[in-house]
Amino acid sequence: MWFLAALLVADSAPPTPAPPQSFMVPLSRTESLSVETVGRGDPVVIIPGLFGSAYGFRTLVPLLADAGYRAIVIEPLGIGSSARPEKANYSLTAQADRIAAVLDSLHVRAALLIAHSIGGSEAFRLAYRRPDLVRGLLSIEGGPTETATTAAFKRALRFAPWIKLFGGIRLIRRKIRGLLIESSGDSSWVTDAVVEGYTAGAARDLDATLKAYLAMANSREPVKLASHLAEVPCPVRLVVGGVRHDGDVSATEVQLLERSLHSFAIDSVPGAGHFIYEEQPGAVVAALARLKASVTPARASGSE
Repeated sequence: MWFLAALLVADSAPPTPAPPQSFMVPLSRTESLSVETVGRGDPVVIIPGLFGSAYGFRTLVPLLADAGYRAIVIEPLGIGSSARPEKANYSLTAQADRIAAVLDSLHVRAALLIAHSIGGSEAFRLAYRRPDLVRGLLSIEGGPTETATTAAFKRALRFAPWIKLFGGIRLIRRKIRGLLIESSGDSSWVTDAVVEGYTAGAARDLDATLKAYLAMANSREPVKLASHLAEVPCPVRLVVGGVRHDGDVSATEVQLLERSLHSFAIDSVPGAGHFIYEEQPGAVVAALARLKASVTPARASGSE
């Protein structure tokens, strides 16, 4: 009798979610991108920003899987666990084309995109260059940026040769901690373990990371994104933090998106800063649901 009862309990228990699958997708002899995927259902492709990685979405990804999505995190070249070749094209356009190549290899079409910060600019480029791959775009704190790095970041990279001498990865972690705190509305999520998670890729090969950042800073875009925004056919939703913080999207960039895109909406998340998926991941899932609802039935059925 007890054996039968145990079987009944086991049958009624919810299935244990499958662990994420992590693998590398080779694109050339020196270039390969790290991919993490979990869940089943409509594909949601996540593109981290400059200092991001799949680790940063460790809270959001399970929520997406629970909501019935297949979450696919693709780390661009030089980011997270992806390769860091010194001599590579690190332009945002080239990064978008690499993401397209990964999606082709995975046979993914008509995906919903979630992109953070500079990853948003890569996602905009992907949407107009490969509209077959993108069903809708949710940009978290990411505007139509035309350069891979900011002027302040380029100035900081002048000291790259001295970083190892003046503390190496300890210095990097201290700077990243400050960046995460200053850019957040609620910084309680920034712990020692989180800082280590965000800097794990850099810690594995600091020299390669610094050289990749230098290559990003020196990259040149073949075309301006602004002149192609009108070619983005899918709905776009911009999610911004409601608290004043570093790294926000400028009013000029928002006006450009409003003026250029066929379908555009903006959400502001009260109490959040730049890292909304860390501070309030539920707000991201809700914004994604609104984005999905804005996709016209004709486009949704025609692109499946």
